Amino acid sequence: MKCAFCNKGDTQVLESRTSEDKSVVRRRRECGHCGKRFTTHERVTGSVLWVIKKSGQREQFDREKLKRGILRAIEKRPVSLDLVEDTVSQVEREMLRKEREEVSSRAIGGSIMRRLKRIDKVAWLRFASVYMEFEDIDDFVKAVKN
Repeated sequence: MKCAFCNKGDTQVLESRTSEDKSVVRRRRECGHCGKRFTTHERVTGSVLWVIKKSGQREQFDREKLKRGILRAIEKRPVSLDLVEDTVSQVEREMLRKEREEVSSRAIGGSIMRRLKRIDKVAWLRFASVYMEFEDIDDFVKAVKN
């Protein structure tokens, strides 16, 4: 494994831990060259999953894009990065369990919304405001009341 900082191949695993469902192995590593530490996540890659967007456009499922959206929603909130990674993995597994090659962006967004609501209500509202395309303050009020 190459170092995330100096790109040298001299890294050592300090700790390994599997996720609850045993689908991901989290490894804490240290670079023998620069001494910095970083974390990697190993997972089995399965079939290719396609996302059908609202516009009808198809694009390949992208874990990192999903993660970026959640990270934006939890910014400055007391939510751990491990919980974000677990959430992304849960959503991905849920979509793969549908046993279809294509899923709608709506299904993915709904899955994220359900999980964020349990994790952090402010993050949920932030995500909802983008996902549900809030236009004004009344949209926020309706979402909170519902």
